[in-house]
Amino acid sequence: MAKLATKRQVSAGGVAFRSRDGQTEVAIVLVGPNARWQIPKGLVGQGESNETAALREVREEAGVDTDVAGDLGVIEYWYVSTERGERVRYHKNVYFFLLRYLSGDTNDHDFEVNEARWVEIDKAIEMLAFDGEKDVMRKAKEMIGNL
Repeated sequence: MAKLATKRQVSAGGVAFRSRDGQTEVAIVLVGPNARWQIPKGLVGQGESNETAALREVREEAGVDTDVAGDLGVIEYWYVSTERGERVRYHKNVYFFLLRYLSGDTNDHDFEVNEARWVEIDKAIEMLAFDGEKDVMRKAKEMIGNL
């Protein structure tokens, strides 16, 4: 069996939060044909900082403008996909930031997502599809409590 080519990917995303009726809400997105709830994120562009990419991705995917309130760390994982008919192994790092809501409407999300919505933070932890993102959301909840 041939050894798979390995490519590195760097993405960034953010937990956008706001206070509503005494509760903390976060913006999450429903993505892909398998309809998984996720934290908005995407690839970092050439020459773009992780923070700038996170702000851009949250604007595109969740429809909201934010500013950086903190660093939530990085998730690292591997996956295999097909690229131009060849199987490729990816080593991916995703940098997450805590983002304070400024303006915008989740109905203004782009075509990449099925839906974007504000959800109470504990409910969002339950809804998220991936354990690593659940951990990021728990860290966000702790950081928000200390702001």
